Amino acid sequence: MKITLDHVTKRFPNRNKKIHSDVIAVNDFTFEIPDGKLIGLLGPSGCGKSTTLNLISGLETPTSGRIFFGDTDVTDVPAENRGVGLVFQNYALYPHLTVLDNIMFPLGNLRGSEKLTKEQMRDKAMAVAKLVQIDELTERRPKELSGGQQQRVAIARALVKMPSVLLLDEPLSNLDARLRLQTREELARIQRETGITTVFVTHDQEEAMSISDLIVVMKDGLFQQMGKPQDVYDIPDNLFVAKFLGTPPINVFEGTVRDGRLFLGETAVLPVHDLAMGGEPVGEPKNVFVGIRPEGFIPAEDGALALTLRKIEVMGRDTSVVASHEALTTPTLRAIVASDAPVYESDGIVRFDIKPSKLHLFDRDTEARIAFVTD
Repeated sequence: MKITLDHVTKRFPNRNKKIHSDVIAVNDFTFEIPDGKLIGLLGPSGCGKSTTLNLISGLETPTSGRIFFGDTDVTDVPAENRGVGLVFQNYALYPHLTVLDNIMFPLGNLRGSEKLTKEQMRDKAMAVAKLVQIDELTERRPKELSGGQQQRVAIARALVKMPSVLLLDEPLSNLDARLRLQTREELARIQRETGITTVFVTHDQEEAMSISDLIVVMKDGLFQQMGKPQDVYDIPDNLFVAKFLGTPPINVFEGTVRDGRLFLGETAVLPVHDLAMGGEPVGEPKNVFVGIRPEGFIPAEDGALALTLRKIEVMGRDTSVVASHEALTTPTLRAIVASDAPVYESDGIVRFDIKPSKLHLFDRDTEARIAFVTD
């Protein structure tokens, strides 16, 4: 089921009586979720992710704009009639019911021609329990299950009516790190096997990038960028997206482009030309923010970029070089290099060349990405 949000805005009354303007949780949001894909809705806490999910589900009504499932306008359709399955951070399982009865519960609410016999409900519930690999736990109660098993019960309950859309609101946040890794792989498998259009809300960018076909990045209720995870990582539309994606985060410098070269402080680190923003040429000199991914540093004895070494951390397969520079917007940066790569240090200075594909330029005023060509 394709989902389309067309200029959707959601306002809430401001609880602060000293502020008379409304809180805009979702601001003129427009994007399309393709049929059968798993979409990661990503952004920091308070950016409007859960509100967007509630708008899609029907739990909230937009202040303005329209929502479509396929070609059908569902903006005013009640949540129970939209054919969505919901899984929340709090799994909300019924403690007095068995796993099987929890899964079967939504089927008991079917009426008319959709009404099922007890045997039909049991068969459907068992089929979904097998899909999420808890078919051997169906006689247990929630308190007898681990966190990961409870999460699978909640997913099974959402899937049992075979919804057109599956909505997941930070369903892994209550799990420990190892279990989160295992369970997100299971989520991806279940989505592939069912083919249900799935929207997965999270603030964990690694989680979103690992399982999503596409990611949508939000900030302050505003759409920032949508695309394949690696594409968004490699070609961020603005500085916020660049900083939000990546662990460790991107290193940001203040720089200047002049005479066809990129300067950090007084040092030219890379030849750049043909600057353009939004398809329009950008003249020089130009003050810019310079983002360099941690993996974009190449140790070189005569490298163009000289940094003051703070410490070196060996982390198994990688070495992390912590250093500083006068043009950095943060106190230190982190460069990640292979553990067998030599790090050239002399009198507390380490030197690097820069991989052009891992360097990004952004306008100092708008923070929009500036395209460039390098030799």
